[in-house]
Amino acid sequence: MNGLITIQSAYPVSKTIDRLISIIESRGMTIFGRIDHADNALKQGLPLRPTELIIFGNPKAGTLLMQDKQISGIDLPLKALAWEDIQGKTWLTYNDINWIAERHGLSKEMNSIIKAIADGITSVALNATTIEK
Repeated sequence: MNGLITIQSAYPVSKTIDRLISIIESRGMTIFGRIDHADNALKQGLPLRPTELIIFGNPKAGTLLMQDKQISGIDLPLKALAWEDIQGKTWLTYNDINWIAERHGLSKEMNSIIKAIADGITSVALNATTIEK
């Protein structure tokens, strides 16, 4: 899907999100929120397989992007969704920062920041979803 990156997680949804939060915080980033969509659905009497979202980022890096193109704030802070498919597999889907940059026409001066964010998100996502050796 355009603008999204999805990888399989070796862990259940809640543990994937817990691991993601731990790694994000250990790298000095901020967790702005955690939403348990399945729990909210249950409170409405509606079924939903495990699905949790976190909102996170680095306020300094995000601010620099918004200073370049303020409307990029609609896609910032970043989001990651852990979800369980019908076969019981867990997936982690997150916004592709390169897509966000393209969507908002961020200037070339932002390329090094965008690359650093992309590298950081990839590393965090892989560490959160892969079995430790």
